[in-house]
Amino acid sequence: MKPSLPFPPFDGDKKAGRLRRFDADNVFAQTGQEGEAQEKQRKFISFRFLLPNIITVVAIISGLSGVRMAIENRFEPAVICLLLAAFLDGIDGRIARAIRGTSRFGEQLDSLADAINFGAVPALVVYIYILDAMGRFGWLAALIYSTACCLRLARFNVMIDNSNSTPKWQQNYFVGLPSPAGGCLLLLPVCLGFLGMPQTNAAALFFCFYTIFLALLMVCNLPVWNGKAIRGGLRRDIVIPALFFVVIYLILLVSYMWETLAVTCFIYLAFLPLSAYSYYRLSKKQAGR
Repeated sequence: MKPSLPFPPFDGDKKAGRLRRFDADNVFAQTGQEGEAQEKQRKFISFRFLLPNIITVVAIISGLSGVRMAIENRFEPAVICLLLAAFLDGIDGRIARAIRGTSRFGEQLDSLADAINFGAVPALVVYIYILDAMGRFGWLAALIYSTACCLRLARFNVMIDNSNSTPKWQQNYFVGLPSPAGGCLLLLPVCLGFLGMPQTNAAALFFCFYTIFLALLMVCNLPVWNGKAIRGGLRRDIVIPALFFVVIYLILLVSYMWETLAVTCFIYLAFLPLSAYSYYRLSKKQAGR
């Protein structure tokens, strides 16, 4: 008679079998997950989700091409490339919403495109054109502007995520100077240069401070009226005059580009305090209810 053991004997075969079954289950689970991932990657994406992203990529290409034109001292096509990038930036989101092609990827791509086209590109173009006459101070002004543009876009993205808690009337205003407007305003010295402004050290110093001033407008809490607020359309009696105004503006832009751009910049700068006044007037009206 064999003596009884204080614990059952080790059954190596059964334990090995359990380990083998355990490993097989993991392998099957991993294989299933990989198969689902591969199947997801093979699925087709509707073209309506691709079209807005294609427009955004073309805008990036147009903006970066403007830098090359500036390096070659071809500032007229450089400005045209930047204006084209601003136009494409203005329509990609509207097209996405119109065809129901909005996506989280598109939102992130659009934000990165704005940082390039309206942060880095105009700063480089203006630096090459006039700010480099001030040496390190000119480069510092360009860096401050580009950094302020990135900070403004980061704040804008955060505010979009929290837009549900914002009153509807406040959604009709930007907080700080919009990056596309800032990029176009930064081109003012180029426009004035083509109108005969001499590129002196005094002019370069002035536009260094002007560049820093635009950077401060982008990061401050200045309320700026959002043109996208007119989503509801126009009254019937305003449609024809509005179309006529757009046609006249485009004709002037083609025929007298530098004069039209310079006047547009001055009008927009004068519009900023009026926009702030309108915002604070509405805020007092809402607080009195």
